[in-house]
Amino acid sequence: MAATRPRLGFLGTGWIGRHRMEAMLATGTVDAVAVADTSADMVVEALKLAPHAQVVSSLDEMLALGLDGVVIATPSAMHAEQSIAALRAGAAVFCQKPLGRDAGEAQAVVEAARAADRLLGVDFSYRYTAGMQRIRDLLRGGELGRIYAVDLVFHNAYGPDKAWFYDPAQSGGGCVMDLGVHLVDLALWALDFPTVSHAKGTLFAGGEPLAGAGRVEDYALATLQLDTGAAVQLACSWRLQAGCDAVISAAFYGTEGGAALRNVDGSFYDFVAERYRGTSRETLATPPDQWGGRAGADWAMRLAGGECFDLEAERLVTVSRTLDTIYGR
Repeated sequence: MAATRPRLGFLGTGWIGRHRMEAMLATGTVDAVAVADTSADMVVEALKLAPHAQVVSSLDEMLALGLDGVVIATPSAMHAEQSIAALRAGAAVFCQKPLGRDAGEAQAVVEAARAADRLLGVDFSYRYTAGMQRIRDLLRGGELGRIYAVDLVFHNAYGPDKAWFYDPAQSGGGCVMDLGVHLVDLALWALDFPTVSHAKGTLFAGGEPLAGAGRVEDYALATLQLDTGAAVQLACSWRLQAGCDAVISAAFYGTEGGAALRNVDGSFYDFVAERYRGTSRETLATPPDQWGGRAGADWAMRLAGGECFDLEAERLVTVSRTLDTIYGR
């Protein structure tokens, strides 16, 4: 008899939630049996992807269905509490970033996943671009020599369109929490999570140094010192007047060469990756590359394959702890 496919609930079905749902269902390994969103319009859109899913009004109602997994795409303030509730109910979790507003929340989620022995994933989608996969292979193979410098950038010409992003109590922070989290994760993941021995951030709001409670940063610079001796620099922003929609890049420099991922013509979605040798360059990856849903698809296939708690989940706390240090907390 064929094994039953994992039954999933989708909590939050805005654009990101639906995109991840579509990618997971396309694997053919999982079923969407429940959807929930505060917007009736978003529920209608989700049902176009999963017409037989049950519409529920809360996480509790969703969990009462005895699901195998829950996919969370709600505001950041809810991520930790909802993830923990799902895990304690015996469901695996795939959550939008950030997993928690600080390392304490992230740690509590990881501990809940460990106690329940359930698979936990976070949507660090840029890991799954074809370019970063190629660059990581070079790094892991030692082909760039000893890495001593990493430069990361994520500038966004727009700010978020929801008010909660600008309330630190709800968001946990501004552009660092929203965009810088991807940069920190990319650097640490690509280098196999070396220890961050020191981190410091410089934060701005409206062109002035961030000061006082109640505001979040819209521009940030940060430096990380790794125990390998490598130095990491990152910059991120909302609403930067940079002449295009976005500036996104991740560059790694070693004693035997370099490699970089960068977006094309200000795009949020199209990337090229190149390897550098002196003044020459070699193309590693080019568009098109449908990478956006790969993190969710990978989680769905791992869940369908019977995977439970993975020690890699502990590294989610490392990312959160590094953000805390950048924020000076």
